[in-house]
Amino acid sequence: MIDIIIKNLPILVVLTPLMMSLIVVLISNNFLSWLLTLFTTLITFIFSLLLYQEVYLHTAISYALGNWVPPLGIEYLIDKVSIIPIIIIALISFLATFFASKIMPAEINNSSISKVYSLWLLAIAGLIGLVTTGDAFNLFVFLEISSLASVALVAMGGQKDKQALVAAYNYLILGAIGATFYVIGVGLLYGITGTLNLADLSNRIAEISDNKALIAGFGFMVIGIMLKAAVFPLHIWLPRAYAYAPSAVSVLLAATATKASLYILARILFSVFDISDNLVTYTLQYIILPLSILAMFAGTIMAIYEKDIKRLLAHSSIAQIGYITLAFAIGTKASVAAGFIHLFNHALIKGALFMAITSMGFYINKRITINNLSGLGRAMPITFVCFVICSLSLAGIPLTAGFISKLYIIKASISADGIWIAFLILASSALSVVYLWKMIEALWFHESPKEPNIKEKPEIYIALLMITFLNIYFGLDASIVVNSSFEAANQLLGVQK
Repeated sequence: MIDIIIKNLPILVVLTPLMMSLIVVLISNNFLSWLLTLFTTLITFIFSLLLYQEVYLHTAISYALGNWVPPLGIEYLIDKVSIIPIIIIALISFLATFFASKIMPAEINNSSISKVYSLWLLAIAGLIGLVTTGDAFNLFVFLEISSLASVALVAMGGQKDKQALVAAYNYLILGAIGATFYVIGVGLLYGITGTLNLADLSNRIAEISDNKALIAGFGFMVIGIMLKAAVFPLHIWLPRAYAYAPSAVSVLLAATATKASLYILARILFSVFDISDNLVTYTLQYIILPLSILAMFAGTIMAIYEKDIKRLLAHSSIAQIGYITLAFAIGTKASVAAGFIHLFNHALIKGALFMAITSMGFYINKRITINNLSGLGRAMPITFVCFVICSLSLAGIPLTAGFISKLYIIKASISADGIWIAFLILASSALSVVYLWKMIEALWFHESPKEPNIKEKPEIYIALLMITFLNIYFGLDASIVVNSSFEAANQLLGVQK
């Protein structure tokens, strides 16, 4: 039995949340639907850990769907690159589901909760499928599954604030544009190579040079994925989506959705295509690198002037995505590894910050603005301490996961003769302290709220404590994340130890 499970793990990690989403929607009891969703995400997380063990103890796993051998059939590939986002999505999904137990009923009508959890699992299945598939068109299918489920989840916020419907509409339209660009690119590449398997596509592209259809296909794919990943300036859908989505949904999407798309971007740039190709090199140096630097400062400055805290954290995410794409753009083994380190750590940081802020918002029944949360830190000390720790992590303070990320990106920049890039990273990180302090000051030093009987609930802050602990743990012992990220970079860039 165990051997059968291990053999089919690449498909089980996708099918488990996908099939359970069909069951959860039929359950009328809200607690039972949450419990089943929690169990499903726990099983999915266990499957991801088993996959990690298999990949690192043995070798990459290639799973041929329906026994159709690739490149003819659809391949699911679990290797040292894809396992990182799989772990991220599975871990955050479990913690966010645990967190949602009390938060979700406060914002969603009782009659809709089972539907929300069904969409929740569908989005998770889409995201995991997105990073496990080895087929370019199948990737598009999962991209749309995750996007449409996410749009519906954001729209559920319309039960509390009608602005969520506008946010969902913007997300839908821009997501559709991104998906269209991607699938046009896939079509062009299929036309000149005759294959959709990503590994086979890479081999055939290597044999082609100076082909206009190839250049156009590359451009369409990259732009489409950059829009999905909210890479500056293609980020305009993100602030509204995060701000007006139900609180638990904001936690899930902020920590997972863009991370999966950034993984696909890295896969396209370094695996499907070749970094030694001028097409990729010029794209990294003259497009992604300057846009990443602009993102670091634009996102930070927008966050400084923002009063809505969920939008503030969304603007902060734009800057943090800039750090990741900057690391990718440098294009060395060390920098790509640093990008994956920050991919993992930022998921933990941003998931925790959204948990902390939405936990406080649970008690005020108002928009989560700086003024509305004034003084809540003293009324909710556990939540406040977690928020401060994870804010320090975001700023890159030593002994936190965020410090490890920034350290490796700076080291990679200096090693690539980009000391000026290192100074820009330090400057952007210093600026982030402004908006982080703005929130901390309001939460602790301003007048306490007049709402009576504010008392922290363990069922809400336990998940926050767990993810905060991870922010500290991976700041003290980052060996697992660092080693895994360097292995991923080795594989992507074709470097053998």
